[in-house]
Amino acid sequence: MNREVSSFVDKYVKEIKANNAAMFIGAGFSKSAGYVDWRNLLRGVAEDLGLDVDKEYDLVSLAQYCYNKNGNRSLINDTIFNEFSKDKDIDENHRIIARLPILTYWTTNYDSLIEDALNDAKRTVDVKYSNKHLSLTKPHRDAIVYKMHGDKSNPDEAILIKDDYEQYYKKHAQFITALSGDLISKTFLFVGFSFSDPNIDYILSRIRIDYGGQNNRQHYAIMRKVRENDYNNHADYEYAQRKHDLFVEDLKRYNIRVLLIDEYCEITDILNEISKRLNHNNIFISGSAQIYGDYTEREALDFIQLLSKQLIAQDFSIISGFGLGVGSSVIISALQEIYMHKKSAHEDRLLLRPFPQGIEDDTTRQILWKKYREDMISRAGVSIFLFGNKLSDADVVLADGMKSELEIAEKMHNLIVPVGCTGYVAQDIWNTINKDLSAFYTNVDDTLIAAFTKLNIKSDGQNLVNDIISFIELFKNGKYSPV
Repeated sequence: MNREVSSFVDKYVKEIKANNAAMFIGAGFSKSAGYVDWRNLLRGVAEDLGLDVDKEYDLVSLAQYCYNKNGNRSLINDTIFNEFSKDKDIDENHRIIARLPILTYWTTNYDSLIEDALNDAKRTVDVKYSNKHLSLTKPHRDAIVYKMHGDKSNPDEAILIKDDYEQYYKKHAQFITALSGDLISKTFLFVGFSFSDPNIDYILSRIRIDYGGQNNRQHYAIMRKVRENDYNNHADYEYAQRKHDLFVEDLKRYNIRVLLIDEYCEITDILNEISKRLNHNNIFISGSAQIYGDYTEREALDFIQLLSKQLIAQDFSIISGFGLGVGSSVIISALQEIYMHKKSAHEDRLLLRPFPQGIEDDTTRQILWKKYREDMISRAGVSIFLFGNKLSDADVVLADGMKSELEIAEKMHNLIVPVGCTGYVAQDIWNTINKDLSAFYTNVDDTLIAAFTKLNIKSDGQNLVNDIISFIELFKNGKYSPV
């Protein structure tokens, strides 16, 4: 990741933490999930007109021509309904943005991928695609999706033809006002958006004129570089490159800074980095214990309580599934620190997700528990592993649930912190990582090796807690990161 992108990530994360961030999602963002972009959406419409859509640049006019020819919107409506009623799986990009604690999402897309991803992330989403929706507020919402061009479920009112755009400022003035307000007060990240939309151009221009270009909030857009292999000859490529450079420069008038990437897959990397840096202070504690190995029960519980207390005191947030022999100590000490020292008592400081019990069907139980684990760990940037044993048929065995949590944490690109000296599954994880640290952490050097080694050395509770926090703190400045 280059310096410019890394700098953007830092700034955007700060805006998210301050509740000042928003996202604008264009058609290109849904393309990776299998939906068509505007050009391909209108391919059949162009054929009906005897035109080649690949030779057309004014797609709004193309849609208008179809309306003019037929005298109605039936072909356009059928196209929207048929294309966007196809079931598509939520892709990784949608999953990531749904996990980000962003309240406001704007889109010109007709599909439901954003709201589907938010629902899947167990968020309460308030979808607005008509004027009447703007005056209504869904109770307990923690995400708002503004679909300024309508929704696939109501194609009659979708914004697509020239008439729609020309009348938008009158028929949908409330959306213009709402978006203008957000663009003034929030930092936007535009993804999958080409800036060819007349409505957005109008809104950005009005804000620039009314408030002055130098006083507007800084926004960002991710765009792919012009590639020579996308063109038939070198001359066409050079022309496209000049035009793109001029376009990028022009966006600066609206305080939109473009982040250029080589491939679209880099969008996922950028979003993942935002998620990782945002969640670095969110710590998932994985642990269960019937016995405590080399520690007495009192030593172990004192250590767990001290760890929890210190994490809260240093402004980390804790996520816990209430693991046997570990969870109670985590929760008690965290709550004491929160309430005794007037820390924020909001859910984001201590998130508890006790596993549902009493589910007799093993398959159902395992599916539900996996979802629980995925939900918890997706909210964290760091996963600490302690002990890891349980009682099974009167025998103490390794806790297979912790092994599942490790797999999920790796998949979520969490920082893995195995406290090997606590034994059992934690020891196994430490041994595995120790064989090849570079498979789990970047830029491995003597400093990182020394810090990791301390996680496997038994010491008193305070020193061990200090070693754990010191290891986590190494990853704050960006020199090291989880793979």
